[in-house]
Amino acid sequence: MKKMVLFLIVSITISSVYAQSKYDPREAFNPQFYPYTGNDFRSASGEPGPKYWQNRADYSIDCTLDTATHSISGEVEITYTNNSPDNMKFLWLQLDQNIYKKDSRGSATTTETGGRWANAKFTDGYDVKTVVVTADGKSSIAKHTITDTRMQVWLSNPLKGNGGVVKVKVAFDFMVPEYGTDRMGRLKTKNGVVYEIAQWFPRMAVYDDIQGWNTLPYVGAGEFYLEYGDINFSVTTPADMIVAGSGELLNPKDCYTDEQMKRWDEAAKSDKTVMIRSEKEVASKTSRPAKSSITWKFKIQNARDVAWTASKAFIQDAAKINLPSGKKCMAISVYPAESIKKNGWQRSTEFTKGSIEHYSSKWFEFPYPAATNVAGIVGGMEYPGIVFCSYNSAGSGLWGVTDHEFGHTWFPMIVGSNERKYAWMDEGFNTFINGLSTKAFNKGEFDEASFFGDPSSSFMVKYVFSDKMDGLYNTPDVIQQANLGVAAYLKPAMMLDALRNEVLGKERFDEAFTEYINRWAFKHPTPWDFFHTMENVSGEDLGWFWRGWVLNTWKLDQSVKSVEYVDGDSTKGAEITLENLEKMVMPVTVLVKEANGKEHKIKLPVEVWQRNAIWTFGVPTTSEIKEVVLDPDKQLPDWDRANNNWKKKGF
Repeated sequence: MKKMVLFLIVSITISSVYAQSKYDPREAFNPQFYPYTGNDFRSASGEPGPKYWQNRADYSIDCTLDTATHSISGEVEITYTNNSPDNMKFLWLQLDQNIYKKDSRGSATTTETGGRWANAKFTDGYDVKTVVVTADGKSSIAKHTITDTRMQVWLSNPLKGNGGVVKVKVAFDFMVPEYGTDRMGRLKTKNGVVYEIAQWFPRMAVYDDIQGWNTLPYVGAGEFYLEYGDINFSVTTPADMIVAGSGELLNPKDCYTDEQMKRWDEAAKSDKTVMIRSEKEVASKTSRPAKSSITWKFKIQNARDVAWTASKAFIQDAAKINLPSGKKCMAISVYPAESIKKNGWQRSTEFTKGSIEHYSSKWFEFPYPAATNVAGIVGGMEYPGIVFCSYNSAGSGLWGVTDHEFGHTWFPMIVGSNERKYAWMDEGFNTFINGLSTKAFNKGEFDEASFFGDPSSSFMVKYVFSDKMDGLYNTPDVIQQANLGVAAYLKPAMMLDALRNEVLGKERFDEAFTEYINRWAFKHPTPWDFFHTMENVSGEDLGWFWRGWVLNTWKLDQSVKSVEYVDGDSTKGAEITLENLEKMVMPVTVLVKEANGKEHKIKLPVEVWQRNAIWTFGVPTTSEIKEVVLDPDKQLPDWDRANNNWKKKGF
């Protein structure tokens, strides 16, 4: 009976404690976190399993740019390999240009609400002229159905699993939109139009072991989920234009003058930027080969997409990129005269080289023959080996957008997560690595110029964790446009910073994060593969962490509740009581300052919150405490910093 009375007293005491706090340790530390066990395709350790598979799409594309009508006509031949165990009666392709049609789903939704991804003007989208399927040496016109930005192609005979191959050839044309949802478009400059061409050819949708066919429509904010393969493409334009594209330019001698070829070869060996075509030469006919047209030929291997740009207004420069393995590739910049200003695009190649070399050394080696930065109408958008950045950018803005877009080489060009669903896994991871590269570039030249400001400031914490803010675990097209910068970029970057600095430590985090990149390079991870990998490599159960940061929109509010001395004597030590007031938990760093000048910095693990919202711990003081500070270095997004401090009156 006495034991029962004691139990009731303890229960009542705990209940009264919980009444002061929203925190529930049983919710935060619930043992059931993972929704599925490991299998042959995806291991419980976070690695691809022994039977992991993904399908492959190789492309051969020929196209022509008509500058009079701003249109592109072309033909793509897709060699599709079905490595899945399933036989396929049909295929799904993505037709992204159809978002620009007046009756598209994107026009009805995103354009109606306005913003970055709205259509400024409409086009007719794709004109798909023919679809021909070749299997087992036999070719036939294929039955196909176009639904908004998707096309279903029916096969005469099922494509066999475990290595079956089919070829799909599509003839198409479309008009280049002036402003293509900030992904592509055309910019008028004083010396000619700058074309930035992306999402320009029919591409295979992904068929995976998680969902089968991934057919979410393209409506604006959601980006892309694509298969890997080798891509050969050629672009025919008037000879007065310079073209740059993803991958390696295979025929530079056909495309440049003899003098430009000398400069091109010099740039490939130079750590300093070499001018290939200067501003003074742009208006000179002798700066281009004396032909009516030129076909530029490119190749990129093990990539998920390609993009390109063309303009007679381009200034072009380049330099050598040094990779950790000893390999070399090229940093290339193309930009109009309007982009030259103080710390303007004349520094683009320097920025590109610095960014690529840092990420290659820190995480995973850059896999492409060239990294090309294009100045145009697009504010910032990434493709394998080539990025589009605003022609108006300069200084910290140009560094920031260049570094961010090339950071996407690692997420999602190398680590091929599903951008259409999980923006935080590419934008957020990229924003995180951008912070490290910016500190490293040119001794931190632009380190103080953060796009988001100080994320630990009270204003930013209140903004990021407000009740109106969307959580990370939402598709980007569901997140409010005004919230996407936080939910997809800033908050997941803050999360990884906190995991690195406050939970795992830099060494363990970097080892786990690098292992995640290596495991899933050129593959398709899910969020759970990331969670599994980080836990297994670091040796930490992080369910409480992912639950607080990713799966919910919880807040963190840790406070100093009281300070008492042992037997009322400060020389015998003190007992400090902390309280967790909100649902999120994190480890606690406590700074205790004594009146005699002695300081104690105590790091408490997250496990102090496993049973209760209250934690009391001892400090071996020898004098009165004048101040207690939680999170003294402001590493955590604490909701109310006012209760992080306890001060004795008179100090």
